[in-house]
Amino acid sequence: MRKNLIPILVIILVACMLTVLTRVKASNTSTRWSGVDETVVEKFAAQAGHPARKPYINTDHGDMLLFVFLTGGMVGGFIGGYCFRELFPPSTKAKE
Repeated sequence: MRKNLIPILVIILVACMLTVLTRVKASNTSTRWSGVDETVVEKFAAQAGHPARKPYINTDHGDMLLFVFLTGGMVGGFIGGYCFRELFPPSTKAKE
């Protein structure tokens, strides 16, 4: 019983620590950090004569990015469900 309890307690402890650390970090960051795209890629692209342009599908408006991931998950889930027997064939030991 005790051996089964230790991994559960470790998982709960790690989850609590991550929750506390993310809340502390979120409260300390008041300015927006620029990412690699803004600091490196755009700088070298502008030097090469290719300035930034608008994206074909702008996912910054509303829940567009959420919708894209939801659609991708539904398509992947349908394909995985349709090919379930090929992906995870039944074991031969279960029949014996």
